[in-house]
Amino acid sequence: MAPYANIRLERRGAVAVLSLARPEVRNALDEATLDELHDAFKRLGSGGERVVILRAEGKDFCSGADVRWMRRAAEFSPAESRKDAMRLVKALKAVEECSCPVIARVHGGAYGGGLGLIAACDIVAAAEDSKFSFSECRLGILPAVVTSFVLPKIGPSHTRRLYLTAEVFGARTAQTVGLIHEAVPEAGLDAKVSELAENVLRNGPKAVAAAKAYIREMAGLPAERRVKLSVETLVKSRSGPEGKEGLRAFLEKRPP
Repeated sequence: MAPYANIRLERRGAVAVLSLARPEVRNALDEATLDELHDAFKRLGSGGERVVILRAEGKDFCSGADVRWMRRAAEFSPAESRKDAMRLVKALKAVEECSCPVIARVHGGAYGGGLGLIAACDIVAAAEDSKFSFSECRLGILPAVVTSFVLPKIGPSHTRRLYLTAEVFGARTAQTVGLIHEAVPEAGLDAKVSELAENVLRNGPKAVAAAKAYIREMAGLPAERRVKLSVETLVKSRSGPEGKEGLRAFLEKRPP
């Protein structure tokens, strides 16, 4: 894969580990970082990876938008702002639509756009002492782009409360509202992430990729179309070679 300046990417067997690598600015997001995330996640899944772990170097997961980027953005024309916003959309969509499950390993602080990154991931484990905030309203702006990813994850009620207060909240609250799935002591965070990745790796790779795409498609359909899609998907998965072998192995009590 291409070398990157702001992120670090390594392979550990079937697991790809992508690290935000700007600890000197608390892994703040800027144009270059978003472009690199977009490029990396568009490629991941095509090189034999079956799980992606998204983590960060330094003391914080992501402090949100880079201050220098915000200064530049303050002078943008409407057309430039639109193009700039699409850069964030493309990066978050690449995470969400990656064919591999993406597991976020969160520690320290996660603010603003960093929460959009977390919301785009499939599974999130965080250190118990992590701190979170949708801080945009404190700056007189809105967490507009990330809402496309946050709202389906935590729903309108929690989104209202956390956006309108811009309060700092902890991992337990993040878990309660559904932003993260696991809150563990930081000393056990790597072990928890490894456990989650190992559980994914026990499954059929094509089934996992199909399930991820299926959930995303089902979420946007009206009820009557969901039924049709669910039946068609079951027939397709049962009739494929991976599905047939998986079911045979289960019935014969052997590994697939």
